[in-house]
Amino acid sequence: MIEEGLIDGDPMFQFCLGIPWGAENDPETIEYLKSRIPENAHWSAFGIGKMQLPTVRKVAQRGGNVRVGLEDNIYLRKGVKATNEALVEEAKRILAELDIEPLTPAEAREKFNLRNPHGKGDK
Repeated sequence: MIEEGLIDGDPMFQFCLGIPWGAENDPETIEYLKSRIPENAHWSAFGIGKMQLPTVRKVAQRGGNVRVGLEDNIYLRKGVKATNEALVEEAKRILAELDIEPLTPAEAREKFNLRNPHGKGDK
C-alpha cells in the first residue's frame, strides 16, 4: 500500500507479540519485524498477559513506542489485579529506568498526527 502511494506520511505499525501461532515475544523477533518496515515508520509492539510489562522494556530499548492496558492484561503481578492507571505507572517506571520520558497526550497527538477527541486543549 505504501509503494502504491495509498498511504501518505509516516506509516504506523503495531506488533502484537506472544500470541498463540503469532510472532514470538523475544528480542530477535522484534528486531526482525523492525527490519521489515520503512525507515520513516512509527512502530510499537505490545505483549499480552504476564509478558505485557517485560515487553515495554524490550520494545523501548529498541526505539519502539509502547502501550499497556487492561485489554491485554488484567494483572499487575501474580495475584494482583491491575487497573489501567497502575499499568501505565509501571510502564512509566520502566521507561524512567531507561532514561526515556513518556510523551504527553498532546505530544503523542502531534507525533502521530492525531486529532484531540475532546475538542480543545489537553487537561
